[in-house]
Amino acid sequence: MTIALAHVCDLVVELSPPLEMGISPVGVRRIIPIVGGKVSGPLLSGRILPVGADWQTVLKGGIADLDARYAIETGDGAIVEVVSQGVRHASEQVHARIASGEDVASSEYYMRTAIRLESGHPAYEWVNRSLFLAEGGKVANTVRLQVYRVD
Repeated sequence: MTIALAHVCDLVVELSPPLEMGISPVGVRRIIPIVGGKVSGPLLSGRILPVGADWQTVLKGGIADLDARYAIETGDGAIVEVVSQGVRHASEQVHARIASGEDVASSEYYMRTAIRLESGHPAYEWVNRSLFLAEGGKVANTVRLQVYRVD
C-alpha cells in the first residue's frame, strides 16, 4: 500500500493579537483568536468564519503545541468544522523574525498540522471520511497552510 497526498486547498487564517495567559505548569499558554480568512483550492473554497481560536502552548526549547478549532463556510453555503493540531518550532533567530512580522519562508522552520474536517452538508460528506495534513507558516497576522488529503 502506498500513501499519497492530494492537494485540497490553501488557507489564509486571519488572527487577532494573542491573549497571553502566562506560564502554566506545562509551558507558556496563549489563546489566539481566529477572526476570518480565505479558503481556495481544487476541492474546497470559501471563507473562514470569525469563530474559533488557536489554544497554543509553548514548551521547552520553543516548541509550540498548536490546537486550533474554527469553521469554514464554503461558496455554496456549507459549514465545515476544522480541528487542527500540530507542532511549530524554529531557531530563536527565526522565531524573533516571525514575531516581528517579517515574512519568513516556511522552509526556514517547521510547522505541520494534522487536521480533521467535519460537515453535515451532503456535498461535503467526503471530508468526514478523510484525514488531512497541512504545512505552512505564520505571515504577519495570518497563518498560511497548504492542506492535503491523505489518500
